[in-house]
Amino acid sequence: MFTLSNPIFHDETAAREWLEARVWKDGRKCPHCGVIDQSTLMKGKTTRPGLYQCNACREPFTVTVGTLYESSKIPLHIWLAVTHLMMSSKKGMSALQISRMIDRPYKTVWFLCHRIRESLKVSPDLTPMGGQNKVVEADETYVGGKAKNRAHRQPAPKQAVFSLVERDGNVRSFHMAQVSSKTLGPIIEKNVHKASALMTDESAVYPKIGVTFALHGTVNHSANEYARAYFWHSNTVEGYFSLLKRAVFGTFHHVSEAHLHRYTAEQDFKWNTRKVSDFARFETSIGGIVGKRLTYRRAGEARPN
Repeated sequence: MFTLSNPIFHDETAAREWLEARVWKDGRKCPHCGVIDQSTLMKGKTTRPGLYQCNACREPFTVTVGTLYESSKIPLHIWLAVTHLMMSSKKGMSALQISRMIDRPYKTVWFLCHRIRESLKVSPDLTPMGGQNKVVEADETYVGGKAKNRAHRQPAPKQAVFSLVERDGNVRSFHMAQVSSKTLGPIIEKNVHKASALMTDESAVYPKIGVTFALHGTVNHSANEYARAYFWHSNTVEGYFSLLKRAVFGTFHHVSEAHLHRYTAEQDFKWNTRKVSDFARFETSIGGIVGKRLTYRRAGEARPN
């Protein structure tokens, strides 16, 4: 079956039943008191489909309560369709494009997309990357326009993105207000296992940090050195940056400082699930909707690291 012809993207009931099977895969859990499989389906004539009442706390709930979709006026099948479009687009899909496709106001879709990106953010309590005989590459890049494209040719304001990539593994990105050993050090210490080999470029930021790891290797990009003996390089993280920048420049065209951390969360998730199919990536993304409500007020807040 062609993926977008799947009933979950067109029918509200099919979408709800599909979501219930994934959110409640370990049993129907009450979002109010946490009791599992102690609820009754309500069947009144005026009762909305999928409404349950908890037998323990007597509170009503549906599968969307306590999730990204709670209190949303957007039909559930539209949420799922938009999520799949985002997850199957390697370099992202703009809110304006999605707005045209689903015939919804741009402002509504813009907020919807940011809520989905919020659900893709990884937990800050993840175990460190790398380990013995593993390599983690670290590098920073700058996202922003070019001076030649500005009216008065003034330098364009750019935002720093710092990324850690484990070779043949995952990526973690951070929007940085400032790049220095003082700001990057704590992030690397927390997210990279001490037994790892740390690979960086020749930046003066890294030597002081690198001595605490099993190995610190560098390549001198300023001297046009990009790889040495196949092992010494930071090409993996550079490859990630190329995808991130193509998404920003080619798809979104402009990313504000306030929301950059959400765009990097989207690109991180796609990189980390790059070896699975588009539908499997979409299905995996659903796991992040629980406890990830995002109000319109919070959507406009900046979150510098």
